[in-house]
Amino acid sequence: SDKGAGVVALTMFDLRRRGKVNRLGLCGVNGNKFPGIRKHMKNVIADVYLGLDISVETYPADDVVDPKSYTTAIDNFPKGSVVIIFTPDDTHFEIAMHAIKRGLHVLITKPVVKTLEQHRELHLAAMENNV
Repeated sequence: SDKGAGVVALTMFDLRRRGKVNRLGLCGVNGNKFPGIRKHMKNVIADVYLGLDISVETYPADDVVDPKSYTTAIDNFPKGSVVIIFTPDDTHFEIAMHAIKRGLHVLITKPVVKTLEQHRELHLAAMENNV
C-alpha cells in the first residue's frame, strides 16, 4: 500500500505528471513543519517513483505560524481551481466556505461538516458561486 506515502499527494503529483493538474499548493498552520514534510515526500514518493515532481507551493512560509494561512493559499489560486480539505473536522466549514466564495471547487474528507445547517449553507453557496 502507498498509504504511508500520502495517497492524496501521490495522486496529485501523478495527475500533474499526466498534465491533468497544474499548480499544487500545500497549506497548514505551522510552516516550520514543511521541511520535514518535503523530506518525507522525497523519501517515500520521489525516491520511489523516479522522475515524479513533488514540488508544491506552501502556505505559510517555512518560518511562519498562521492559523488562517488557508485564506492566503485560496486567494492565490484562480477561480475554477480545486481545494481538497483534509483538516480537523471542526475547520472544514470555514475553509470550504472561503474557497467556495472565491469560486473554487471543493472536495472535503468526511465528515464534510459538523451540522446539517452548515452542509446546507455550503450547498447554497456552491450553487450561488457555480462551483
